Amino acid sequence: MHSLIRRSVLTLVISATLSTPLLAAEPAVCKNVRLGVVNWTDVIATSAMAQLLFDGLGYQTKQTSASQQIIFAGIRDQRLDMFLGYWNPIMTKTITPFVDAKQVKVLDKPSLEDARATLAVPRYLADKGLKSFADIHKFEKELGGKIYAIEPGSGANTQIKAMIAKNQFGLGKFQLVESSEAGMLAAVDRAVRRKQAVVFFGWAPHPMNVNIDMVYLGDSQDALGPEEGRATVWTVTAPDYAERCPNAHRLLANLNFNAEDESRMMQPLLDHKDPLDSARQWLEDHPEDKARWLEGVTTFDGKPAADNLKLTAN
Repeated sequence: MHSLIRRSVLTLVISATLSTPLLAAEPAVCKNVRLGVVNWTDVIATSAMAQLLFDGLGYQTKQTSASQQIIFAGIRDQRLDMFLGYWNPIMTKTITPFVDAKQVKVLDKPSLEDARATLAVPRYLADKGLKSFADIHKFEKELGGKIYAIEPGSGANTQIKAMIAKNQFGLGKFQLVESSEAGMLAAVDRAVRRKQAVVFFGWAPHPMNVNIDMVYLGDSQDALGPEEGRATVWTVTAPDYAERCPNAHRLLANLNFNAEDESRMMQPLLDHKDPLDSARQWLEDHPEDKARWLEGVTTFDGKPAADNLKLTAN
Protein backbone atom coordinates (compact mmCIF):
# COMPACT_ATOMS: atom_id res chain seq x y z
CA MET A 1 0.00 0.00 0.00
CA HIS A 2 2.76 2.43 1.02
CA SER A 3 4.68 1.47 -2.12
CA LEU A 4 1.62 2.26 -4.25
CA ILE A 5 1.22 5.68 -2.61
CA ARG A 6 4.89 6.49 -3.14
CA ARG A 7 4.63 5.50 -6.82
CA SER A 8 1.50 7.64 -7.23
CA VAL A 9 3.16 10.68 -5.64
CA LEU A 10 6.26 10.18 -7.76
CA THR A 11 4.11 9.93 -10.88
CA LEU A 12 2.37 13.21 -10.02
CA VAL A 13 5.70 14.99 -9.41
CA ILE A 14 7.15 13.76 -12.70
CA SER A 15 3.96 14.71 -14.57
CA ALA A 16 3.96 18.20 -13.11
CA THR A 17 7.65 18.64 -13.93
CA LEU A 18 7.20 17.57 -17.53
CA SER A 19 4.19 19.84 -18.03
CA THR A 20 6.01 22.94 -16.71
CA PRO A 21 8.84 24.47 -18.79
CA LEU A 22 12.17 24.25 -17.03
CA LEU A 23 12.87 27.97 -17.13
CA ALA A 24 15.28 29.82 -14.87
CA ALA A 25 15.20 33.46 -13.95
CA GLU A 26 18.04 35.63 -15.28
CA PRO A 27 20.73 36.49 -12.68
CA ALA A 28 19.94 39.69 -10.77
CA VAL A 29 23.04 41.42 -12.18
CA CYS A 30 21.44 41.24 -15.64
CA LYS A 31 18.31 43.21 -14.76
CA ASN A 32 19.86 46.57 -15.66
CA VAL A 33 20.55 46.65 -19.41
CA ARG A 34 23.05 49.36 -20.35
CA LEU A 35 22.74 50.12 -24.05
CA GLY A 36 25.11 52.36 -26.01
CA VAL A 37 23.58 54.28 -28.93
CA VAL A 38 25.17 56.40 -31.65
CA ASN A 39 22.99 59.20 -32.97
CA TRP A 40 22.16 57.48 -36.27
CA THR A 41 18.50 56.96 -37.07
CA ASP A 42 18.92 53.26 -37.88
CA VAL A 43 20.69 52.59 -34.57
CA ILE A 44 18.15 54.67 -32.66
CA ALA A 45 15.32 52.64 -34.24
CA THR A 46 16.83 49.21 -33.53
CA SER A 47 17.94 50.26 -30.05
CA ALA A 48 14.41 51.44 -29.28
CA MET A 49 13.10 48.05 -30.37
CA ALA A 50 15.61 46.33 -28.10
CA GLN A 51 14.69 48.57 -25.15
CA LEU A 52 10.96 48.03 -25.68
CA LEU A 53 11.41 44.26 -25.66
CA PHE A 54 13.82 44.21 -22.73
CA ASP A 55 11.60 46.47 -20.62
CA GLY A 56 8.53 44.48 -21.62
CA LEU A 57 10.23 41.35 -20.31
CA GLY A 58 11.01 42.84 -16.92
CA TYR A 59 14.47 44.26 -17.51
CA GLN A 60 15.35 47.92 -16.93
CA THR A 61 17.07 49.53 -19.90
CA LYS A 62 19.14 52.69 -19.89
CA GLN A 63 20.39 54.17 -23.15
CA THR A 64 23.62 56.18 -23.34
CA SER A 65 24.11 58.28 -26.46
CA ALA A 66 27.77 58.69 -27.44
CA SER A 67 30.26 58.32 -30.27
CA GLN A 68 31.29 54.85 -31.34
CA GLN A 69 34.73 55.19 -29.70
CA ILE A 70 33.20 56.12 -26.34
CA ILE A 71 30.70 53.27 -26.60
CA PHE A 72 33.39 50.66 -27.27
CA ALA A 73 35.44 52.08 -24.40
CA GLY A 74 32.33 52.00 -22.21
CA ILE A 75 31.85 48.30 -22.91
CA ARG A 76 35.55 47.73 -22.20
CA ASP A 77 35.28 49.59 -18.88
CA GLN A 78 32.10 47.70 -17.88
CA ARG A 79 29.98 50.85 -18.00
CA LEU A 80 27.93 49.56 -20.95
CA ASP A 81 26.69 46.10 -21.89
CA MET A 82 25.85 46.28 -25.58
CA PHE A 83 25.73 48.22 -28.84
CA LEU A 84 23.46 47.41 -31.80
CA GLY A 85 25.20 49.55 -34.41
CA TYR A 86 28.63 48.26 -35.43
CA TRP A 87 28.77 48.91 -39.18
CA ASN A 88 31.36 46.77 -40.90
CA PRO A 89 33.58 47.88 -42.59
CA ILE A 90 33.21 51.60 -41.84
CA MET A 91 33.63 51.13 -38.07
CA THR A 92 36.07 48.24 -38.30
CA LYS A 93 39.20 50.32 -37.85
CA THR A 94 37.70 51.83 -34.70
CA ILE A 95 36.57 48.57 -33.11
CA THR A 96 39.52 46.35 -34.06
CA PRO A 97 41.81 47.34 -31.14
CA PHE A 98 38.99 46.54 -28.69
CA VAL A 99 38.29 43.19 -30.38
CA ASP A 100 41.98 42.24 -30.52
CA ALA A 101 42.33 43.01 -26.81
CA LYS A 102 39.22 40.90 -26.09
CA GLN A 103 37.56 43.92 -24.48
CA VAL A 104 34.37 43.61 -26.57
CA LYS A 105 32.72 40.74 -28.41
CA VAL A 106 30.92 40.82 -31.76
CA LEU A 107 27.98 38.43 -32.10
CA ASP A 108 28.40 35.46 -34.44
CA LYS A 109 25.89 36.66 -37.06
CA PRO A 110 25.07 40.15 -38.37
CA SER A 111 21.81 41.78 -37.40
CA LEU A 112 21.60 43.28 -40.91
CA GLU A 113 23.19 41.73 -43.99
CA ASP A 114 22.11 44.00 -46.86
CA ALA A 115 23.40 47.39 -45.73
CA ARG A 116 25.38 49.87 -47.82
CA ALA A 117 27.42 52.97 -46.99
CA THR A 118 29.32 55.15 -49.47
CA LEU A 119 29.30 58.53 -51.18
CA ALA A 120 26.19 59.55 -53.08
CA VAL A 121 24.78 62.38 -55.17
CA PRO A 122 21.30 63.47 -56.29
CA ARG A 123 20.30 61.81 -59.54
CA TYR A 124 20.29 65.12 -61.45
CA LEU A 125 24.00 65.45 -60.66
CA ALA A 126 24.71 61.88 -61.77
CA ASP A 127 22.88 62.66 -64.99
CA LYS A 128 25.39 65.51 -65.52
CA GLY A 129 28.26 63.03 -65.29
CA LEU A 130 29.17 62.71 -61.61
CA LYS A 131 28.86 58.94 -61.35
CA SER A 132 32.13 57.77 -59.80
CA PHE A 133 34.63 58.77 -57.12
CA ALA A 134 37.00 59.87 -59.89
CA ASP A 135 34.34 62.30 -61.21
CA ILE A 136 34.06 64.29 -57.97
CA HIS A 137 37.07 66.57 -58.55
CA LYS A 138 35.75 67.46 -62.01
CA PHE A 139 32.83 69.18 -60.27
CA GLU A 140 34.95 70.91 -57.61
CA LYS A 141 33.68 74.41 -58.44
CA GLU A 142 29.98 73.43 -58.47
CA LEU A 143 30.48 71.48 -55.22
CA GLY A 144 32.26 74.34 -53.53
CA GLY A 145 35.07 71.91 -52.80
CA LYS A 146 32.98 70.23 -50.09
CA ILE A 147 31.91 66.71 -49.21
CA TYR A 148 29.18 66.40 -46.57
CA ALA A 149 29.35 63.67 -43.95
CA ILE A 150 28.29 62.73 -40.44
CA GLU A 151 29.64 63.29 -36.93
CA PRO A 152 33.35 63.82 -36.22
CA GLY A 153 35.22 60.65 -35.30
CA SER A 154 33.05 58.27 -37.30
CA GLY A 155 34.71 55.56 -39.34
CA ALA A 156 33.30 56.97 -42.57
CA ASN A 157 34.75 60.41 -41.90
CA THR A 158 38.15 58.91 -41.11
CA GLN A 159 38.16 57.12 -44.45
CA ILE A 160 37.04 60.20 -46.38
CA LYS A 161 39.73 62.30 -44.67
CA ALA A 162 42.29 59.68 -45.69
CA MET A 163 41.24 60.05 -49.32
CA ILE A 164 41.64 63.83 -49.08
CA ALA A 165 45.02 63.57 -47.32
CA LYS A 166 46.36 61.23 -50.03
CA ASN A 167 44.81 63.29 -52.82
CA GLN A 168 43.08 60.08 -53.86
CA PHE A 169 40.72 60.66 -56.79
CA GLY A 170 42.12 64.21 -56.96
CA LEU A 171 40.32 65.22 -53.74
CA GLY A 172 43.32 66.93 -52.13
CA LYS A 173 41.72 70.38 -52.17
CA PHE A 174 38.34 69.24 -50.85
CA GLN A 175 36.99 69.95 -47.38
CA LEU A 176 35.01 67.42 -45.36
CA VAL A 177 32.00 69.06 -43.73
CA GLU A 178 31.34 67.10 -40.52
CA SER A 179 27.92 67.29 -38.90
CA SER A 180 25.23 65.21 -37.27
CA GLU A 181 23.13 62.94 -39.42
CA ALA A 182 20.29 65.44 -39.21
CA GLY A 183 22.59 68.34 -40.02
CA MET A 184 24.03 66.59 -43.06
CA LEU A 185 20.60 65.64 -44.37
CA ALA A 186 19.34 69.20 -43.88
CA ALA A 187 22.23 70.47 -46.02
CA VAL A 188 21.51 67.85 -48.68
CA ASP A 189 17.77 68.62 -48.68
CA ARG A 190 18.54 72.31 -49.10
CA ALA A 191 20.83 71.60 -52.06
CA VAL A 192 18.27 69.28 -53.66
CA ARG A 193 15.50 71.88 -53.38
CA ARG A 194 17.76 74.35 -55.19
CA LYS A 195 19.04 71.73 -57.67
CA GLN A 196 22.59 72.46 -56.51
CA ALA A 197 25.55 70.10 -56.72
CA VAL A 198 26.24 68.13 -53.52
CA VAL A 199 28.20 64.99 -52.62
CA PHE A 200 27.32 63.35 -49.33
CA PHE A 201 27.77 60.21 -47.31
CA GLY A 202 24.74 57.99 -47.86
CA TRP A 203 23.68 54.64 -46.51
CA ALA A 204 20.95 52.03 -46.51
CA PRO A 205 18.85 51.28 -44.62
CA HIS A 206 17.66 54.85 -44.31
CA PRO A 207 14.59 56.77 -45.48
CA MET A 208 16.90 59.06 -47.45
CA ASN A 209 16.85 56.34 -50.12
CA VAL A 210 13.13 56.96 -50.53
CA ASN A 211 12.97 60.69 -49.79
CA ILE A 212 15.86 61.66 -52.08
CA ASP A 213 16.27 60.55 -55.70
CA MET A 214 19.90 59.61 -55.15
CA VAL A 215 22.66 57.59 -56.80
CA TYR A 216 25.56 55.87 -55.03
CA LEU A 217 28.91 56.57 -56.67
CA GLY A 218 30.87 53.73 -58.21
CA ASP A 219 34.52 52.87 -58.86
CA SER A 220 35.49 53.61 -55.27
CA GLN A 221 38.54 51.33 -55.31
CA ASP A 222 37.32 50.03 -51.94
CA ALA A 223 38.04 53.43 -50.35
CA LEU A 224 34.90 53.11 -48.21
CA GLY A 225 34.83 49.34 -48.10
CA PRO A 226 34.67 46.49 -50.60
CA GLU A 227 31.90 45.94 -53.13
CA GLU A 228 31.14 49.66 -53.49
CA GLY A 229 30.26 50.21 -49.86
CA ARG A 230 28.38 46.98 -49.20
CA ALA A 231 28.11 46.61 -45.44
CA THR A 232 26.81 44.50 -42.61
CA VAL A 233 25.65 45.62 -39.17
CA TRP A 234 26.52 43.71 -36.01
CA THR A 235 25.66 43.70 -32.33
CA VAL A 236 28.52 44.10 -29.85
CA THR A 237 28.49 43.08 -26.18
CA ALA A 238 30.80 42.76 -23.22
CA PRO A 239 33.09 39.73 -23.73
CA ASP A 240 31.37 37.57 -21.10
CA TYR A 241 27.81 38.81 -21.60
CA ALA A 242 26.50 35.57 -23.12
CA GLU A 243 27.71 33.62 -20.11
CA ARG A 244 26.53 36.16 -17.53
CA CYS A 245 23.15 36.93 -19.06
CA PRO A 246 22.19 34.10 -21.44
CA ASN A 247 18.55 35.09 -21.83
CA ALA A 248 19.30 38.73 -22.65
CA HIS A 249 21.98 37.55 -25.06
CA ARG A 250 19.48 35.23 -26.77
CA LEU A 251 17.17 38.18 -27.38
CA LEU A 252 20.04 40.17 -28.88
CA ALA A 253 20.96 37.26 -31.15
CA ASN A 254 17.33 37.06 -32.33
CA LEU A 255 17.14 40.75 -33.23
CA ASN A 256 17.86 40.78 -36.95
CA PHE A 257 16.43 42.98 -39.70
CA ASN A 258 16.51 43.67 -43.43
CA ALA A 259 17.22 47.01 -45.08
CA GLU A 260 13.72 47.54 -46.46
CA ASP A 261 11.93 46.91 -43.17
CA GLU A 262 14.45 48.90 -41.18
CA SER A 263 14.07 51.89 -43.51
CA ARG A 264 10.32 51.80 -42.83
CA MET A 265 10.97 51.51 -39.10
CA MET A 266 13.09 54.64 -39.32
CA GLN A 267 10.65 56.87 -41.19
CA PRO A 268 8.49 57.80 -38.15
CA LEU A 269 11.63 58.96 -36.34
CA LEU A 270 12.41 61.41 -39.14
CA ASP A 271 8.83 62.60 -38.74
CA HIS A 272 9.69 63.37 -35.08
CA LYS A 273 7.77 60.43 -33.63
CA ASP A 274 8.95 58.91 -30.35
CA PRO A 275 11.26 55.90 -31.03
CA LEU A 276 9.64 53.70 -28.37
CA ASP A 277 6.13 54.52 -29.61
CA SER A 278 7.26 53.74 -33.16
CA ALA A 279 8.75 50.42 -32.05
CA ARG A 280 5.55 49.54 -30.20
CA GLN A 281 3.48 50.28 -33.29
CA TRP A 282 5.80 48.11 -35.40
CA LEU A 283 5.30 45.16 -33.06
CA GLU A 284 1.53 45.61 -33.18
CA ASP A 285 1.59 45.71 -36.99
CA HIS A 286 4.12 42.89 -37.40
CA PRO A 287 3.33 40.04 -35.00
CA GLU A 288 5.54 37.71 -37.05
CA ASP A 289 8.57 39.82 -36.14
CA LYS A 290 7.63 39.79 -32.46
CA ALA A 291 7.28 36.00 -32.57
CA ARG A 292 10.70 35.35 -34.10
CA TRP A 293 12.48 37.92 -31.92
CA LEU A 294 11.06 36.29 -28.79
CA GLU A 295 11.69 32.69 -29.83
CA GLY A 296 13.45 30.82 -27.03
CA VAL A 297 13.46 33.92 -24.81
CA THR A 298 11.94 34.30 -21.35
CA THR A 299 11.00 37.20 -19.13
CA PHE A 300 13.61 38.31 -16.61
CA ASP A 301 11.98 36.07 -14.00
CA GLY A 302 11.87 33.03 -16.27
CA LYS A 303 8.38 33.00 -17.81
CA PRO A 304 7.82 32.34 -21.54
CA ALA A 305 8.38 35.67 -23.30
CA ALA A 306 5.69 35.32 -25.97
CA ASP A 307 2.92 34.99 -23.37
CA ASN A 308 4.22 37.52 -20.87
CA LEU A 309 5.55 40.50 -22.86
CA LYS A 310 4.09 43.73 -21.47
CA LEU A 311 4.19 46.67 -23.85
CA THR A 312 3.09 49.58 -21.71
CA ALA A 313 2.65 53.03 -23.18
CA ASN A 314 5.12 55.82 -22.36
